[in-house]
Amino acid sequence: MNDYSDHVEVAIAVNHDLAEGPFWDEVSGKLIFVDGYKGAVHRFDNETGEIASLFVDEPIGAAIPASNERLVFTSANGLKEVFTNKRKSLIVEIEIDQPNNRLNDAKCDSMGRLWTGSFSEKFEQGAGNLYRIDPNNNVKKIASGFRVSNGIAWNSEETKMYFVDTLSGIINLFDYDLASGEVFNRRNFVEIDRSNGLPDGLTVDEFGDVWVALFHGGQVRHYTPDGQLAGVIKLPVSRVTSCIFGGKDFRDLFITTADFKSHKDGKPHEEKAGYVFRCRLGRKGLPSYKFAG
Repeated sequence: MNDYSDHVEVAIAVNHDLAEGPFWDEVSGKLIFVDGYKGAVHRFDNETGEIASLFVDEPIGAAIPASNERLVFTSANGLKEVFTNKRKSLIVEIEIDQPNNRLNDAKCDSMGRLWTGSFSEKFEQGAGNLYRIDPNNNVKKIASGFRVSNGIAWNSEETKMYFVDTLSGIINLFDYDLASGEVFNRRNFVEIDRSNGLPDGLTVDEFGDVWVALFHGGQVRHYTPDGQLAGVIKLPVSRVTSCIFGGKDFRDLFITTADFKSHKDGKPHEEKAGYVFRCRLGRKGLPSYKFAG
């Protein structure tokens, strides 16, 4: 098994409460990610180290670029949009009849369809659902019965889609039809024992290998397409939330983490909790796609 831990470095030395939902904007060369509970969207320039932030005054699950200099983001009551002037509006309501639920992580396929999942903030069993939001803002519930919907990713051919149910420890695998946006043949890709951490955000590389963050596990795991553990990236913090490939050549794996400021004195849970890390790897990742709506 490969250990890539020696390639890890700090990219952003900030104790974010919940850094999550990383998106690599290839056009600008910037990493977009959210600090979920603070309602912040950050843009990190990988060359200069500069960070620009936008606050939307409500918790965010993920934020994804769209047309007309907009960002769309998942919220407690649906998908919303925000412009650079901070003007925001609701695009479509989702699960307004389930007040304990909110939307979590989100990703788009290459056709610009946005996929997102929900979970109960009371962590009710089976309350989470998986949705597809088409560019015309039509919403379709795809699957249900999850505990905490989380990371989403596709292989390079977009014939397979991965979807994490965090509290069950399962990375689900679907067959994917890109033309229609439909999924089939749901099965378990990997089931991770809770003693190793909880699967959270994930991404896929050029070879179809899966890289998944383990919350409370202090690591990112690397799996082959047949579900075999191939490697690990150990981090100096326990609450690892997500990862995405980026950089000029897509060989930098950006890794987000969380702090939650759990100590009453306001000090970080761990010294580098909430930092964003960067790990240089000998393989390329896949592009992040914008919402076409």
